[in-house]
Amino acid sequence: MSTENEGTVVPPAPSAPPVPVESPAASPQATATEAPTTPLPPVPSSAPGTPEPEPAYADQVPAYASVGAPETGQGAGPGHEAGAWPPPPPPSYMDGGGGASYADGAGGGTGTPWGATYDQQPPKPKSGRGGLFAAVLVAALVAGGLGGGLGYTLAKDNDDSTTSTTVSAAQQSGGDLKRAAGTVAGVAAKALPSTVTIEAESSSGEGGTGTGFVFDTQGHIVTNNHVVADAVDGGKLTATFPDGKKYDAEIVGHAQGYDVAVIKLKNAPSDLQPLALGDSDKVAVGDSTIAIGAPFGLSNTVTTGIISAKNRPVASSDGSASSKASYMSALQTDASINPGNSGGPLLDAAGNVIGINSAIQSSSSGGLSTGQSGSIGLGFAIPINQAKYVAQQLIKTGKPVYAKIGASVTLTEGTGGAQISQKGTDAADPVESGGPAAAAGLKPGDVITKLDDHVIDSGPTLIGEIWTHKPGDKVQITYERDGKSKTVELTLGSREGDS
Repeated sequence: MSTENEGTVVPPAPSAPPVPVESPAASPQATATEAPTTPLPPVPSSAPGTPEPEPAYADQVPAYASVGAPETGQGAGPGHEAGAWPPPPPPSYMDGGGGASYADGAGGGTGTPWGATYDQQPPKPKSGRGGLFAAVLVAALVAGGLGGGLGYTLAKDNDDSTTSTTVSAAQQSGGDLKRAAGTVAGVAAKALPSTVTIEAESSSGEGGTGTGFVFDTQGHIVTNNHVVADAVDGGKLTATFPDGKKYDAEIVGHAQGYDVAVIKLKNAPSDLQPLALGDSDKVAVGDSTIAIGAPFGLSNTVTTGIISAKNRPVASSDGSASSKASYMSALQTDASINPGNSGGPLLDAAGNVIGINSAIQSSSSGGLSTGQSGSIGLGFAIPINQAKYVAQQLIKTGKPVYAKIGASVTLTEGTGGAQISQKGTDAADPVESGGPAAAAGLKPGDVITKLDDHVIDSGPTLIGEIWTHKPGDKVQITYERDGKSKTVELTLGSREGDS
């Protein structure tokens, strides 16, 4: 599933809205293709509550369970193992443009061609009430014109008079409209100044558009990894605020697996207002949500909805052959999210950030492609508790840190859980010697069915759940072997970097 890693190739997105007139110094935003909202790989049909079809990035994909970076693979399917890096390419990012057409179908009608003459027929005599109505209408129009002329004449004649009999009616007013802080308008007014439209351009001139939000007063901006991916190797980044002020930026760190990135504004202003972060663990299904982003290049767009589900397993990528997958246990929302929303904040009713909009489910191409389609009410966001931890790590060291169990799992569906691979990849054992899984007694072929109280129905689901934890956390693993179920406790290990 994906929101901002939209994955399928799409036509170029429209240019970003012009810079407000009030900010003459600001340069207009350049035309750019929205950052993909990557489509998610299919979730096993056995997954409880899994929507059909699978979602794609707005961004999307399963979390890794293996210790090392998975090896490169050709695609998910029977026999394909989770240890492969990258995993099978899921749907591509949702970036892409769109155009508007006239709703009234102008230009395609039939009838008298332009310039054609016609014979004006003499009016038929009218009688009765119809004729009276016509006469009254004409009289009203004439009277209106006459009254206007008289009024103008009288006013002109009285210009130099010290007295006047003209009485002007007092203009009616309902008073100033005040919007409470808890309303959508109030939340948007406070949050918009702290969101930015990000334009990323590679050294070859390719690029896309996404969204980000102010993380601290030092100028750090949090967004999706796929939003800035084009600018990683010698590219160019800019961030534009709603008031039109535009800043060059640089990448501080990016985590492909988490699909989180941090950039920093160059010459950041001193009056930055970071958005308040909420607690995504306390979010409940039915809670109101507010999403901010630049869908199809339309910067500073606000949409609303609710939390539709929690802990939704999502896997996504940009769809390219070299792309590595991203995994999340996502917050699902029906707030409208489209290509260009990626990296933007998902807010609660109080204006606190509860997630980063990252992927969407698309109905095109069997439900996995999001390049040319828009929101169908299935959007996915990275929970802010996870994103906050990742962002802090990136600011501190520039590299992501992933929790791991020290075992590789298959991505095959229909196993009833996450099955530990029977064989490793690139000479690596499926169960890492001395790792957490080995210490807990897990063996190749074991099928993990639960992590704590979360049901595990596939390898991607397990990876997403593991990555909601930090290295050193203790978790309960329930697995099946030879038809028998057993639960063990293990302490999660760590892996640094995406490679």
